[in-house]
Amino acid sequence: MRGALTCCIALLFSATAFGQQRFSRADTLRGSITPQRSWWDVTKYDLHVTVHPEDSTFSGYNTITYKVLKQDSVLQIDLQYPMQIDSVTQDKQSLRVTRDSNAWFVTVKSPQLKDKSKQLTVHFSGKPRRAANAPWSGGVIWTKDEKDRTWMATAVQHIGASLWWPNKDHQSDEPEEMLINVTVPQELTDVSNGRLKKVVDNPDGTRTFTWVVNSPINNYDVALNVGYYTEIKDAYSGEGGKLDISYWVLDYNKDKATEHFKVVKPMLKCFEYWFGKYPFYKDSYKLVDAPYLGMEHQSAVAYGNNYQMGYKGTDLSGTGWGLKWDFIVVHESGHEWFGNSITSKDIADMWIHESFTNYSETLFVECQYGRKAANEYVQGIRKNIRNDIPIIGPYGVNEEGSGDMYYKGANMIHMIRQIMENDEAFRDMLRGMNKTFYHQVVTTRQIEEYMSQYVGMNLEKVFDQYLRHTTIPTLEYRFIGQQLQFRWVSDVKDFNMPVKVKLNENGFKLIYPGTLWHTANFTLSNTKDFEVDKNFYIHTKQVK
Repeated sequence: MRGALTCCIALLFSATAFGQQRFSRADTLRGSITPQRSWWDVTKYDLHVTVHPEDSTFSGYNTITYKVLKQDSVLQIDLQYPMQIDSVTQDKQSLRVTRDSNAWFVTVKSPQLKDKSKQLTVHFSGKPRRAANAPWSGGVIWTKDEKDRTWMATAVQHIGASLWWPNKDHQSDEPEEMLINVTVPQELTDVSNGRLKKVVDNPDGTRTFTWVVNSPINNYDVALNVGYYTEIKDAYSGEGGKLDISYWVLDYNKDKATEHFKVVKPMLKCFEYWFGKYPFYKDSYKLVDAPYLGMEHQSAVAYGNNYQMGYKGTDLSGTGWGLKWDFIVVHESGHEWFGNSITSKDIADMWIHESFTNYSETLFVECQYGRKAANEYVQGIRKNIRNDIPIIGPYGVNEEGSGDMYYKGANMIHMIRQIMENDEAFRDMLRGMNKTFYHQVVTTRQIEEYMSQYVGMNLEKVFDQYLRHTTIPTLEYRFIGQQLQFRWVSDVKDFNMPVKVKLNENGFKLIYPGTLWHTANFTLSNTKDFEVDKNFYIHTKQVK
């Protein structure tokens, strides 16, 4: 259970595939599309925030432009304790605000006419919670750089953007554009999303940075990075023309960053080959030094892997391939396509972000080192799979599923690639997905239906087994003379995933097991030569 709850909040119970879990009213207010959220659609945020390093506080205001979908009079704005909403105004009128946990309900006075655009301004202040262990347990990170100077950043995925600024904190509603105005002491620099429009020196010894985001952006991607930054400029000629690239690094990291980030352009070329055009040419591509491991902040990817190869110097696959490239640069950049351009409506469906992005690592290995290396890498990461709880979490309560959305999800996608037996078609599917759902919020069902239609096979039972159950299907087989008999044993009724096996000297061939016994001719001289393609993440069992 997350968030600050008061004793008067009634508890709700939700029986899920995770077992009997308890969720609070606060979880529902945070994670569902409440009536107070459903009648208005955010079109723009104009966020102004002043950062006060001396006492770790923020203050400012957010002007929210929204379209009225239907007439109503109460809006839900989210801002988490201990932050406070100081006032809300619309049409020069102060509005009544009440609070229920971290949800603030604003009663508007002026007419809210369907299809019309309205604005309201929310003034806020307070000391936002520090991150306990960013980026996994998020918040604001206050620290010192190597020269004992102020260094601050935000990292709020899952815990929510409302930890530090007021907004409609649900992934289903992204603004079409955003202004991020950040005021800091004059010696410091803020790096946020989008393009730097202007820097203004203020009379009080502060400086205001205005960043412009010209694309839809999910709330948790909105980021502050405050420190002694310097900019390294570069450019990439890609499918969308010239892409401006910037590396914003702490001043003493400039030389090593210039060398280390040479991987970025070949990485972008690889990802554009497989996924299509980089989604944010309007907003550029940035890597930003961060005081934590990393995060996929849109057009301002947070980097904190200490300029080393692998994941904090280790290989998550155990194969050696993961030590040949910087995990954080590659993985977090892959999220620009999956997570930032294509975003799940509910965080229960975060596999859409993480499974495809995890598989982007395999595709990068393939681009750099070949197909054999890629297969070894994706098979190697299976050692990290826990099979603890389903990958898809409970809906409407701001709850993710299992961390298996990374490694298990990537292996599921890899198996679908094997089933297709056509890499060009697989590539076209990924590129088509990024074109079809470009800058959109989506559901699992939309992705499942898209992939099934493209593959030309109903993959529903494959998704059910790997996303909604914890066990791995078992291929049972036996030999009767020169015949192989086989069937699936799985949680999903009538599970029917094709699988590749070696039946003869011609290599691997797809067979089509069901939950009843099926038969195929077997011509290998020795049954010990029978193999199941290792690219399939399944169990096998020979039975009598």
